[in-house]
Amino acid sequence: MKRNVTVLILVIAAIAIMLIVGQRFARVPKSADNGLGGGPIVGKAAPDFALESLEGKTVRLSDFRGKAVLLNFWATWCEPCKIEMPWFAEMQRQYGPQGLQIIGIAMDDSDKDTIAKFAKDLGVNYPVLLGKEGVGDRYGGVPYLPNSFYIDRAGTVVEHVAGLKDRAEIDGFIQKALSHAPPQQQQQKAEAGGAAAATR
Repeated sequence: MKRNVTVLILVIAAIAIMLIVGQRFARVPKSADNGLGGGPIVGKAAPDFALESLEGKTVRLSDFRGKAVLLNFWATWCEPCKIEMPWFAEMQRQYGPQGLQIIGIAMDDSDKDTIAKFAKDLGVNYPVLLGKEGVGDRYGGVPYLPNSFYIDRAGTVVEHVAGLKDRAEIDGFIQKALSHAPPQQQQQKAEAGGAAAATR
């Protein structure tokens, strides 16, 4: 009888653990009230947000308008995140002078100090913000981590990638975001091209 009770307690504990882990890894997108309806947002304006940085400052996506942005949702428990975050640090150094800004959003239950230590240990050299479920929901939900959105200089999402991709693919997505110039820059380039043609 005692053995049966012990087995029953172990089974209940195992089920409880599976439910907790399942909840953590399977975030269900809530219905968004921003017109995105949880659907794909590629080709649409990236929703703005205001989140606290590890330094305690309020950071908005709109602060980076005019730059291409790689918006990366991650967590300290995410193994693939540990692979790509050092790549992102190198890419920030490589593409930062061309107008790229990488932003990490920690979708984590860990405290700020734990997140900061994790980021420092991986050599992160870009802003890390403390995420909220509502921000993930505005991006259609982030049921898997890592989850990245590539945003062009005009603030439009040009690529959405769930999961880990190889470095060459990430490089291509960044170049795509950088190559999309804001409308006024496109017009200036066209005018400059027209003027050059007229002087020939």
